[in-house]
Amino acid sequence: MAHDGQDLTPEASIVLPDLLTLTGAAVAPVEAVLDTARARVRALVEQNGRVSARLVEANQTAAHGLAWLATYTEALRQMHGWADRLNGEGKFGEVEQLLLQITFGEYLWQIYGGIPMSQGEIVRLQDLGLTQEEMGVMMVPEVMTLTQTGNTQAARSRLVELMQERSAEVMVGASGLDDELEMIREQFRRYAVEKVEPFAHEWHLKDELIPMEVIEELAEMGVFGLTIPEEFGGFGLSKASMCVVSEELSRGYIGVGSLGTRSEIAAELIIAGGTDEQKEKWLPALASGEKLPTAVFTEPNTGSDLGSLRTRAVKGEDGDYSITGNKTWITHAARTHVMTLLARTDPETSDYKGLSMFLAEKTPGTDEAPFPTEGMTGGEIEVLGYRGMKEYELGFDNFKVKGENLLGGEEGQGFKQLMQTFESARIQTAARAIGVAQSALDVSMQYAEDRKQFGQSLINFPRVSSKLAMMAVEIMVARQLTYFSAREKDNDRRCDLEAGMAKLLGARVAWAAADNGLQIHGGNGFALEYKISRILCDARILNIFEGAAEIQAQVIARRLLG
Repeated sequence: MAHDGQDLTPEASIVLPDLLTLTGAAVAPVEAVLDTARARVRALVEQNGRVSARLVEANQTAAHGLAWLATYTEALRQMHGWADRLNGEGKFGEVEQLLLQITFGEYLWQIYGGIPMSQGEIVRLQDLGLTQEEMGVMMVPEVMTLTQTGNTQAARSRLVELMQERSAEVMVGASGLDDELEMIREQFRRYAVEKVEPFAHEWHLKDELIPMEVIEELAEMGVFGLTIPEEFGGFGLSKASMCVVSEELSRGYIGVGSLGTRSEIAAELIIAGGTDEQKEKWLPALASGEKLPTAVFTEPNTGSDLGSLRTRAVKGEDGDYSITGNKTWITHAARTHVMTLLARTDPETSDYKGLSMFLAEKTPGTDEAPFPTEGMTGGEIEVLGYRGMKEYELGFDNFKVKGENLLGGEEGQGFKQLMQTFESARIQTAARAIGVAQSALDVSMQYAEDRKQFGQSLINFPRVSSKLAMMAVEIMVARQLTYFSAREKDNDRRCDLEAGMAKLLGARVAWAAADNGLQIHGGNGFALEYKISRILCDARILNIFEGAAEIQAQVIARRLLG
């Protein structure tokens, strides 16, 4: 029975309260499979009682597959928890029920039959060392019922039917967040609809920077000081609020949704590792948007291997530093005021131990002179998508940084300081991924309703409606995983594992939604004039930045096995 007492279509929906009983019981067998997989993979990568980095690399498929299995396990836990909470509040309606049963029906089958790590890489339990007998733990009645009746064509069609009826709603299904966070969502959704969505595609096609007017409006709305403590001029809000804001702004345009990321990372660096003087100087300016930051970490030949950075920072007799070296993939580099810049202060080292973080001040550039500061040059990297802030290569030649701008006032702490920001950065990236996936669903749903083929709307064709249904389902799965990691962060619990899982799954979901959305558009999707072409390009970066999917899976695996 639905919460309002109406019978659901029997072939589409599993009757309540049976569904929650089934999903609750299905989690334990999955956890048992995960425990066995962890033991099997650990046996593969262990040497002398310790996990060997060399053996983890040699057994990447198994290690990364373990990361994906753990991600799916946590996703099912969080989806059941979300449903259980909503049910207790009397908010677990037919839409939420369908989202839950389709999730379990699909993900349980994937766990048993093969999880897609990417389009061409399916990891199976046998790859993790499990025998048929050990896989048989999942052959319990609850799992069998969900796999047979959870994700059916009838369930997907009914979900899309309800989505059409409720097209005015902000999202498909209740988020599970409190009223205050939903008010924040509505505020930023309205802003995105009025000030971002109508212009985003033109900004993308013309490869233009997001107008300063938008940045000033976001500053007034508090985007840059959202999670900065009130004592430093911020709002002191939760990471969950950051998720909601990032999600809705990225739904309008990922470039706008990503403007706050740089401030989030810079503020987190300063809060965690800065001196009292640095906090007093920089945090209020970041919170107000008076100072715009950019993150300057990556180098041309290092990529994700930050421990191998070669950019040098040499301390002079006056206590100031001269920086020389090259950086690449620097987002929004031209018109920012300060760089969180990672450089090597100990020339005797060749790993992360000799790195230091600087708050390197620069003069914002113009279109005519993007990099006017002495000792610094830059060139734009032309990119497929994620264009609103532009990407740059930077060169430093005796670029001067004041000694007082060494973060924390101590050399050799840079890598450790950066690591402290990874949780927030990945939670925020997962939220951006949800926004991009949601935008793909928005435009694809509208197109499928409007476009007529063979005498009817595209949305009436089962394979089209199935694509839309699975977009909605996986967006909710990624959303609940992301909100969970944000709650862990807000409660001061270590959450690098959870944040990594949210980012790993969220990026895949965004790409799948954009790719399927373009397929729904057919030939028109390949035309630049249609928004889905931009969304596809924007979605592709999410599997690369803030830790490529392979790096992300490696990090998760090391935590699981450690």
